[in-house]
Amino acid sequence: MHTYSEGEPISVKVNSLTSIETELPFSYYGLPYCQPKDGIKKSAENLGELLMGDQIDNSPYRFRVNVNESLYLCTTKPLTELEVKLLKQRSRDLYQVNMILDNLPVMRYTQQNGVTIQWTGFPVGYTPIGSNDDYIINHLKFKVLVHEYEGSGVEIIGTGEEGMGVISETDKKKMSGYEIVGFEVTPCSAKRDPESMLKHNMYDTIEPVNCPLELDKCQMIKEQERITFTYEVEFVKSDIRWPSRWDAYLKMDGAKVHWFSIMNSLMVIFFLAGIVFVIFLRTVRRDLTRYEELDKEAQAQMNEELSGWKLVVGDVFREPTCSKLLCVMVGDGVQITCMAVVTIVFAALGFMSPASRGMLLTGMILLYLFLGIFAGYVGVRLWSTIKGGSEGWRSVAWLIACFFPGIVFMVLTFLNFLLWWNKSTGALPISLYFTLLSLWFCISVPLTLLGGFFGTRAEPIQFPVRTNQIPREIPARKYPSWLLVLGAGTLPFGTLFIELFFILSSIWLGRFYYVFGFLLIVLLLLVIVCAEVSVVLTYMHLCVEDWRWWWKAFFASGSVALYVFLYSINYLVFDLKSLSGPVSAMLYLGYSLIMAVAIMLSTGTIGFLMSFYFVHYLFSSVKID
Repeated sequence: MHTYSEGEPISVKVNSLTSIETELPFSYYGLPYCQPKDGIKKSAENLGELLMGDQIDNSPYRFRVNVNESLYLCTTKPLTELEVKLLKQRSRDLYQVNMILDNLPVMRYTQQNGVTIQWTGFPVGYTPIGSNDDYIINHLKFKVLVHEYEGSGVEIIGTGEEGMGVISETDKKKMSGYEIVGFEVTPCSAKRDPESMLKHNMYDTIEPVNCPLELDKCQMIKEQERITFTYEVEFVKSDIRWPSRWDAYLKMDGAKVHWFSIMNSLMVIFFLAGIVFVIFLRTVRRDLTRYEELDKEAQAQMNEELSGWKLVVGDVFREPTCSKLLCVMVGDGVQITCMAVVTIVFAALGFMSPASRGMLLTGMILLYLFLGIFAGYVGVRLWSTIKGGSEGWRSVAWLIACFFPGIVFMVLTFLNFLLWWNKSTGALPISLYFTLLSLWFCISVPLTLLGGFFGTRAEPIQFPVRTNQIPREIPARKYPSWLLVLGAGTLPFGTLFIELFFILSSIWLGRFYYVFGFLLIVLLLLVIVCAEVSVVLTYMHLCVEDWRWWWKAFFASGSVALYVFLYSINYLVFDLKSLSGPVSAMLYLGYSLIMAVAIMLSTGTIGFLMSFYFVHYLFSSVKID
């Protein structure tokens, strides 16, 4: 918390220009805006900010606390053809200028059909309806909300070497001051006479402007035109306190929709739980009881007569095809699931505030790196269980460390070339590439190998039944089993899709997403649904004597990723209608592909591990000589 005294100078920072039309961020000073007297200085940025394409610089906008004033900034040189073309392009692509004061993004309000709409940032310019001319926003009316902080009513008692001491009256006076609790702007275009304006110096007082103005009094973007930039600032006392200052940005619209999503998920869960209950208590228990009551001869005769899961007892634990790939995907799935759960729990408890810009993404990356030890352990132990020994575990651990990061690296490299080509600030600098590779190689890889080593030391899970040497023939089916597996993904998707809409809106429409409590509930429900769906599908396959359940158990719940990706395409076509150009669409689809792969590995792993436990429990109950 920062408390300012009366008249204390405070500075505004500027972030990258952003647009929901292109999703390509660009530098603020790529346009002919006024520059600070002391030159442009970049603010220190964390890993998350760099990955999101933020470029925070200082700006010439300066305020004095609780001093209302109208000031002149600068007048540009005559605009060149290139500058005019760039300004018009940024204006027509709906680029927004993002400013920050005391870590608060600037906010503006507009009226549409009698409804007040809240935006962060303000447009570079605008094109009036029915006109081909473009006008630049060159006059800003800022409103800074301040809360008067009374330090005189607070006594701080501290203990030190000199014993107990009460804060002095002088220190109390120092503590009182103003906290910035809101930052709003009303942008407008104002044409001024450049010749008379050039006589002013930066921060000279000028006459205020009444916005909005008629078109003939607005500043048009055209060649050889000089543009004058000015601003006004008004300080308004507010009852909003410091801890509540982000509430205006984090207003949660549609709480009923979130609750509807949760109720919908609960109905799916109870439906599936009923099926699982029937499988366990009625079918399986009844069959096992009948089976165990018979003598050996009768059991042999019953085996000849019966069909279903009991007939695949000698094949159910046969090694699946591509067993190494399965172990690798399950290991990576464990790592992603643990990262998601820990991140969302921390965010729901308020440890990852939006005030800490980029903290959420930074936290996710660091968690992923350190959770490699669990991925190595689970993947290698599964490998030892399938193979009956730990031979070849190093290659499994290496593949676990490289599989998902490798996919992300390839997609990001391709997208980065697109961003570099378009000279966007969203392009990752080479130094950041080496930083990420160093973090991966120095933290994630050694921890994954260490986890794999622990996995070899753990006792492999013993299968309850022996596997026959000759595989049992699988009866022909009327329809392909993969059709059922793909259809199973619709149930987990049903629990997820409403929350997915809010997440996509926050990513691509520049909205804040902070309903992590709801997201945590949805995540827990998703885990339960994935586990139930996979168990039901596995049992159905075993009942038709199909013992190849390993991959089908993985994709029964993992197929939700296919529907997530298709929904992302649907969102692009119907909700992001303004997204323009093939580059923007490729960026969107690239990031959506990374998200879908992560969801597939996570949900597939949940379903597979639950199915593995179910099959192990089921066949450990059967008596076999």
